[in-house]
Amino acid sequence: EPAYVDLRNCIYQSQKELDRFRHLIVNAVMATDIADKEQAAFRKKRWEKAFRSDDNPDGASESTQEAVNRKATIVIEHLIQASDVSHTMQHWHVYLKWNERLFHEMYKAYLEGRAEKDPSETWFQGELGFYDFYIIPLAKKLKDCGVFGVASDEYLDYAKANRTEWEIKGKSIVQE
Repeated sequence: EPAYVDLRNCIYQSQKELDRFRHLIVNAVMATDIADKEQAAFRKKRWEKAFRSDDNPDGASESTQEAVNRKATIVIEHLIQASDVSHTMQHWHVYLKWNERLFHEMYKAYLEGRAEKDPSETWFQGELGFYDFYIIPLAKKLKDCGVFGVASDEYLDYAKANRTEWEIKGKSIVQE
């Protein structure tokens, strides 16, 4: 809309910048689809390319705009993913609150016939797998990219602590 012309002018000044911005937004939105194995593999390759130090065996640092854009894009995608599941990397009571709400949403969908499987049958084990194969690796990547500084240690620590707490208390929580 015309009311946003000033905002657009701050974000991009040329068609090339608009294309770059659009590419970034599309990638960020697509990053929230964690069930797509093909996209996850593609994203993993891009992460490795952006952060692998052995790309330059002669020790020369990569300073091209393309490399900077690749790194920025993949970091933003991971920030979006972390935002989507941020409750898993916060205090236990925050995690529990949002996990319970998601469970009730999924259980209601099951009861109303909008979901095929009863989530109570797999919720406990599913959360452990979610932590092991998604949350903790994501928290490690946030730490590795260095964007959050020492705060990333906190995210990883909370993720690990919540996983441990869920392993101890999760079965009885699901039964409740």
